[in-house]
Amino acid sequence: MPDESWPVVRTVGVDRILVSFGASLSERANRAALALRAAIETQAWPGVTETTTSLVSACVVFDPLELPHAKLEAQLWTLIGQRDWFSAVLPEGRRRWNVPTVYGTELAPQLDEAAQVAGLTRSEAVASLSEKPVRVQTIGFSPGMPYLGHLPEVWDIPRQQDLSPTVPAGALVVAVRQLVLFSVTTPTGWRHVGQTALQLFQPQADPPFVLRPGDEARFTPVDRDTFESLQADPMGGATYEVI
Repeated sequence: MPDESWPVVRTVGVDRILVSFGASLSERANRAALALRAAIETQAWPGVTETTTSLVSACVVFDPLELPHAKLEAQLWTLIGQRDWFSAVLPEGRRRWNVPTVYGTELAPQLDEAAQVAGLTRSEAVASLSEKPVRVQTIGFSPGMPYLGHLPEVWDIPRQQDLSPTVPAGALVVAVRQLVLFSVTTPTGWRHVGQTALQLFQPQADPPFVLRPGDEARFTPVDRDTFESLQADPMGGATYEVI
C-alpha cells in the first residue's frame, strides 16, 4: 500500500503548487504524478496557466490574481481525494516508440563496463536493456531529454566517480535503474551503453520535443551499418504506435 503520508502539497514561490507522491523515484509515484497532471489538465481551471511533472511530482503554475492560492489548493485536495493515484490508469494518448540502437562498439564504449558492474555478460546486458519498453518518467536537464525507467534491479548501478568529458546527442546512458537519452552533446557521469540517431530536440517542429512524459520506448538493437543508414533521418528510424 502507498505510504499514507503522501501526497504532500507545497507552495513553490508565489505562483506554483507542487504535489509530490514520494521522496524518491518509484513506478507508483511516477504513475501518480503523470495521472494527476492529466486530470488537472481536464479540469481546465480558470487561472491555471501550465502544468508539468517531474519524476514524482506534478506542478501547477497559476495566476494568483485570477486564482487565489487557497482556492487552488482546495481544488487540488478535492481532486486528490477522488481516487488512489498510485494505481491510477496512465493518461491516454501515450505513444510506444521503437528506437533503433547500436549497443557497444566505439559508438557506445562503456557497454562492457556497465555490464560488469551490473553482474551481466554483454549479451545479457543488451537483452535486459532492449527486451521491454521503458517509460519516459520526465523530461529535463537539456531540451527534450528523457529520463526512462525503471530498469530491473541489476541496473541499480552507481554513476561514475569521474565525468566522461563528452557523449554525443543520441547517446543512451545508464545508472540508478534509469536510462537517459541525450538530446545534446554533453559531459556525463552515466555510462554510455548505446547510440541512436534520433534527434530528440527539433526546434523547427511543433512540438519541438519528440518524446513526452508517459511515452514508452524500446531501444531495439541494430548493427552499425543500419545505424549509419539512419543518420540522415532526424527521427533516426524511430517509429511509434499510440497506446
